[in-house]
Amino acid sequence: MAPITNGRLLFNEVPTGYPVPGKTTVYDATDIIDLENEPLNGGILVKTLVLSVDPYLRGMMRAPESKSYTPPFLFNEPLYNFGVGKVIRSENPAFQAGDHVYGILDFSEYSIPKDTSKLEVIIRPEPSLPYSVYVGAAGMPGQTSYYGWKEYAKAKAGEVVFISTAAGPVGSIVVQLAKQDGLKVIASTGSDEKVKFCKEIGADVAFNYKTTNTADVLAREGPINIYWDNVGGSTLEAAITNTAPGARIIICGFISQYNGEEDRGIKNMKYVLFNQLSINGLHVNAHHDRYKHEFYQLIPKKLASGEFKYTEDIARGLEKGGEAILEVQKGMNTAKKIILVADE
Repeated sequence: MAPITNGRLLFNEVPTGYPVPGKTTVYDATDIIDLENEPLNGGILVKTLVLSVDPYLRGMMRAPESKSYTPPFLFNEPLYNFGVGKVIRSENPAFQAGDHVYGILDFSEYSIPKDTSKLEVIIRPEPSLPYSVYVGAAGMPGQTSYYGWKEYAKAKAGEVVFISTAAGPVGSIVVQLAKQDGLKVIASTGSDEKVKFCKEIGADVAFNYKTTNTADVLAREGPINIYWDNVGGSTLEAAITNTAPGARIIICGFISQYNGEEDRGIKNMKYVLFNQLSINGLHVNAHHDRYKHEFYQLIPKKLASGEFKYTEDIARGLEKGGEAILEVQKGMNTAKKIILVADE
């Protein structure tokens, strides 16, 4: 087989606000790869099938000297994130040609991962689920929902939970976990279409925060016992004001401050004292050892049976990757955003 083009999505420059396709990220078609003869040096050659697009990718688009909890992308190198790929060739005994792998993959059509410890062979507990679901509801976003709910929610039937970005891949699973546990769910999202989806998956109260005042809804429907925060900013402030004594706040994301917005201070922290609140930050990797096996035993089955619902917003082709990333940052995606790089 003759060498072929290996399309890649490269990190080109640090954005000052939203990431700009063609400027922040650049699709590159100049790389050539020989699938039969590319040296593996004990590694594996992977064909990328699907890639996950997540809000936190914006935080990795920064200068090397800027510190955070995730490493920055490298200039003129492919972005990377959770994905599913197929092993084409292997010199690593842990992987065989034909295996499907899940883990961190480059935004490239083919790659030889430098660190195969971040990949695992997928043994699909529910073969009816497409591989794309394993980067969404049955992958890292679903794990984030499940681990955080199990570890921090301390939910009791009859309590009230408020979930921001409730139609997203994390928030929508939290909605369904909360309803399973018998809670009243208040769901906030950014479009009328997403409000409809939240109601379909069981939210008792769902509203579009762009057209409805969040604080008014919480004052009317609360007080809240649990707040699952994906946005930060004024929404977090409104939630704190409307908490019940002993409420739990789970900080999962801060998308309101990912794209160059000035950091916002919370002005009503007195309620943390008054209502004896607990606030926890959630990093999914910190809880794998405790909950990963349980997650794969339960959640794929619920998704495959239809007991838990999920939706996908698929961008077809790696060349659409820059636009897909921007859509997620602006909240323009209609569901879990996935890049379909290639079919089998």
